[in-house]
Amino acid sequence: MTPTTEQGVIEAIQQAHDAAEPLAIAGRNSKAGLLRPVQAARTLSTAGLTGITLYSPSELIISARAGTTLAEIEAEVAAKGQHLVAEPPDFTSLFGQVRPQTLGGIVASNLSGPRRVAWGAMRDHVMGVRAVNGTGESIRSGGRVLKNVTGLDLCKLLTGSHGTLAVLTEITLKVAPAPEQRATLVLRNLVPEQAVAALSAALGSPYAVSGAAHLPAAQASFIPGLGQTPATLVRLEDFAPSIAYRSDRLRTDLAPFGPVEVLDDAQSRLAWTAIRDCAPFAAMPGALWRVSVRPSRGPQVAASLEQAFGAAWFLDWGGGLVWIAGPATTEAHNAVAATAKAHGGTHTLFRAPETLRAAVAVIPPEPAALSTIAARVKSAFDPKGILNPGRMRAGE
Repeated sequence: MTPTTEQGVIEAIQQAHDAAEPLAIAGRNSKAGLLRPVQAARTLSTAGLTGITLYSPSELIISARAGTTLAEIEAEVAAKGQHLVAEPPDFTSLFGQVRPQTLGGIVASNLSGPRRVAWGAMRDHVMGVRAVNGTGESIRSGGRVLKNVTGLDLCKLLTGSHGTLAVLTEITLKVAPAPEQRATLVLRNLVPEQAVAALSAALGSPYAVSGAAHLPAAQASFIPGLGQTPATLVRLEDFAPSIAYRSDRLRTDLAPFGPVEVLDDAQSRLAWTAIRDCAPFAAMPGALWRVSVRPSRGPQVAASLEQAFGAAWFLDWGGGLVWIAGPATTEAHNAVAATAKAHGGTHTLFRAPETLRAAVAVIPPEPAALSTIAARVKSAFDPKGILNPGRMRAGE
């Protein structure tokens, strides 16, 4: 089912609710390999809900229907010298898809790029939503202005809910002026612990770092301009005169870690796009995990899993995000889950064959108190459990 209006979504969900019929919720299904497979007879797609409904460059606000492609929105704001703050990644290659990503899919997944380390996650930039809950009721939260205190903040709740609470039909995002220039400082051949120390020093500096990553040699070879040596990258974005000054000062501050190279604007764009889109693992078979952990623990997580099953990995978000690639086996998954827990972090089975995604916990179980609250929230939004059942956890 691909309705072209919100009313069509309402009617489809009301019929499914009355029949207690599970629905798979999707946009263009570009991230079908993410999280657990959904068992449902029919799919409700938002791909027909297209079009930008409001764009006010002076107010730094854009609204669009959920099925609008991300590429269309990015092109629209770029024409006015603006960009999406959360730097949403393009994982079409990672999931082996040719279908473009939609705004609804990115927001429902709460996906953010390297800039998250400085400017927050996608949910921090969602100003308003329209959605339809599991009973077919239209709901609205937030608004179309930067300063709004309208009602309960359901925007953050629905962002990252993967279509299990309601179907997003329209989304309002905060945008920002795009940087005039970028520069990337590169340190070579640091061991992971040294790399995280350098990234922490850069992030703690007054120079407004907007990207901080470390790649071993094998993964660095997939990033334009890095070659085949371990590389530690720090990105700066701003007006050209500011970039020149800050690059020079930060280069001096990082000199104790070794010689510092500088990638220019064009090289920086290519390098960070590849990091954002997880290019090192796009063509690699097997499974892919994301581990979120305290940045100082990132190297330990990577080392432990490299020893456990020969994991390939790289660090983003200053060491707080560990991308892990390895065999699509229950044993490897259990090792990732146990290691993440041991270091006080969380894991997500980000990409894997359907058989593995159906057999394991793709995200950690919640503590009992949070699980009780989550069940009450789910019951309030979707009392018959018809929206993407089992997408995040079995039986939910």
